[in-house]
Amino acid sequence: MLLPHRHLSELGEPVDLPPMPSGVEWEGDIAFLDRDGVLNIGSEDYINGVSELDVFPESGQSVGKIRSAGFRVCIVTNQSPIGRGLWGHQILASVNSALQKALLMQDPDAHLDLILYSPYAPWEGAWSRKGRPGMLQAGRQLFDAAKEGSGVEHFDYGPDYTVRDEGRSFMVGDRRADDEAGVAHGVRTFRCDGRTGLVDVLSRVLDDSDTGDY
Repeated sequence: MLLPHRHLSELGEPVDLPPMPSGVEWEGDIAFLDRDGVLNIGSEDYINGVSELDVFPESGQSVGKIRSAGFRVCIVTNQSPIGRGLWGHQILASVNSALQKALLMQDPDAHLDLILYSPYAPWEGAWSRKGRPGMLQAGRQLFDAAKEGSGVEHFDYGPDYTVRDEGRSFMVGDRRADDEAGVAHGVRTFRCDGRTGLVDVLSRVLDDSDTGDY
């Protein structure tokens, strides 16, 4: 099934959750966000290093508002250049770290609570590669375990995954694969304009009456 990988940690280790914005209680809702085309400008040739990272000017404020509305933020990003042999995990780690730093410079509440990625090439058939919901399945379990102060030793993972209550959780992406992953996981799903990113759908995702695009 090929589990996802996690930024700077082993996948099942306990997640050290940063504080929520002042006065906000986390009740289990997750904002699953794609990376490229949502938080930063994407490229058909991939983001191959920190020098190519161009963060949208309102991404930090958008993430901060989402967390202030009671959501934890989980990045779920396909990163097939690793599986294709173009570059390794350390290049991706440097880009993800630079992204987090840039977001926090825009807004001190713009923490990325968890970053998951699928390093596999399309032909490997990984359950973690969107449009399959593997990263979302793993993210839900890691957050639930973190709430109890623990990690995850054995993941409930794959087509027979036991569905959890996702509450107000949602998925935002700029491609069909993101839509498919969100729908398969059973959350509200929103397609943003890849030229403007997350801010394009911010008012919709924070409107509990908006059921999403699918």
